[in-house]
Amino acid sequence: MTQAWMIYGANGYTGALITRMAAERGMRPIVAGRTHAAVAAVAARHGLAPRTFALGDAAALDAALADVALVLHCAGPFAHTARPMAESCLRTGTHYLDITGEIAVFEDLARRDAQAQAAGIMLLPGAGFDVVPSDCLALHLKQRMPEAQRLTLAFQALGRVSWGTATTAVENLHRGGMLRRDGRLVELHGPPPVRAIDFGRGPVDTVALPWGDVATAYYSTGIPNIEVYATLGASARWLMALGRPLGWLLASDPGQRLLKRLIRLQPAGPSDAERAAGLSLLWGEVSDPAGRRCAARMRAPEGYTLTALTALAIVERVLAGQAPAGFQTPARAYGADFIRQFPGVELADLP
Repeated sequence: MTQAWMIYGANGYTGALITRMAAERGMRPIVAGRTHAAVAAVAARHGLAPRTFALGDAAALDAALADVALVLHCAGPFAHTARPMAESCLRTGTHYLDITGEIAVFEDLARRDAQAQAAGIMLLPGAGFDVVPSDCLALHLKQRMPEAQRLTLAFQALGRVSWGTATTAVENLHRGGMLRRDGRLVELHGPPPVRAIDFGRGPVDTVALPWGDVATAYYSTGIPNIEVYATLGASARWLMALGRPLGWLLASDPGQRLLKRLIRLQPAGPSDAERAAGLSLLWGEVSDPAGRRCAARMRAPEGYTLTALTALAIVERVLAGQAPAGFQTPARAYGADFIRQFPGVELADLP
């Protein structure tokens, strides 16, 4: 008997892309969200069953998940939406996946590890570009150097971002950077560190970001000191520069409303042609107390395409019974080589 599973947020940019790719594979998810007309349109497009409910209604949420083995949660920003969905999954015995990259969400779900084990379910956030390729790269480097005490990851995402990604970034503009030091999360104040990194096309400047791997790579590798860097476009650099002196204004309700209105003036996300032309470049390095270093580069498909591919691959594993109970990261659940199965992924160790 086929197990029922659900994509929540199926009418958003990434949720709709995942739904489309699932249908093309012959998969039959229930498509869900809070807006009936939008969800019904996605369901009709692919001949799938729709469900409409709000995350703030715990009774409706539990009823909607009662017959569902797995939910792939795609409705961000996850700082607002992950907790009610995960709590319902714990109550209903439903496996939980999402596509977040938010440190606070990873940490909140990590604290629910014992609850998830008791419920017999898996909590696996970060099932997309955030953080599958970088998480697998981190574990790969750890396996090459088991004594590693420092991990630096960096990425260059060549392509447009979606409304959801931009909205999450805007909501965090006023916050400082973050790294992991001696196993603890440490918030950075002042200008973020800048580092030149060669992704294989010559050195480029990257900026330290509070990216999800600061949380997840610790659980995947046990390495206590972690930093993450990324290349940023001109508009993102401009907003980060404003975020330091004007953080109070950008965090205010009027500031947030203005920035989010500006986001909605842009396309909802990259077109199919833009995704096909896009690319993700990653780099990682570990070092041990003696100063020895080990590095690798990865080339992968464009981020939203890769998110759909990795999320659906994890869905297939969960439905096949491969879902270790408790809080998991992608690499901890499925190994460092999980990322290698996807077309266009190349991993090269550096001397």
